Amino acid sequence: MSDKPTALIISAHAADFVWRCGGAIALHAEKGYDVTVACLSFGERGESARLWKEGKSLDEVKAIRRGEAEAAADALGAAHLECFDLGDYPLQLEKDDKFKLVDLIRKVQPRFMMSHSQYDPYNTDHMYMTQIALECRMIAQAWGHNPGETVLGAPQLYLFEPHQTEQMGWKPDTFLDITPVWDKKRAAMECMNGQVHLWDYYTRVAQQRANHFKRNSGGMSGGRDCKYAEGFQSIFPRTVDEL
Repeated sequence: MSDKPTALIISAHAADFVWRCGGAIALHAEKGYDVTVACLSFGERGESARLWKEGKSLDEVKAIRRGEAEAAADALGAAHLECFDLGDYPLQLEKDDKFKLVDLIRKVQPRFMMSHSQYDPYNTDHMYMTQIALECRMIAQAWGHNPGETVLGAPQLYLFEPHQTEQMGWKPDTFLDITPVWDKKRAAMECMNGQVHLWDYYTRVAQQRANHFKRNSGGMSGGRDCKYAEGFQSIFPRTVDEL
């Protein structure tokens, strides 16, 4: 897809990538990455209550959510937005849908991937999405799947923060300073007019994670200043030459 370093964000619904890793998208885009966002649904059934209360039809809701996702991706500097339009509540992929996602993974050849927490009793679409992301990552690594294609290496899969963290068993081991691109993330959040109530909520989350970034970068004795951050949980071991 590109000679640039790449990343792939796999989002169950149209707004998830904005709230949970918009800063990571914007920051890596500024670092020269081609970031691809895959939205498996528009969140039209379960995450668009305001639009339904306004009397919108299904097609209208989907069109509005697509437009919001496109505007947000543009605000963050994402290189590509792939909309699968598979429906939500429940999100369900057939084998051909999975192979389409595998094709995208192989096309992007990401240095890292991101998706949801592995457990989410409040929104089973989210944990289903990460199960699918892991399955498709595995298939993309298989030499026997579409022989002759470039197989996937071993990109890290980072799990971005769920909505009610303490209920999900999600434990961050990576904090990313997104202060330099906070204005882009906030602008992207404000594209999501169907969920205005989350704009300030995720601003507060970023401020709390900034405190964790400071404490884990040296605390009161030389810690890096940080105003906004995002947290992630890595799935696979890391290989390093020094700590």
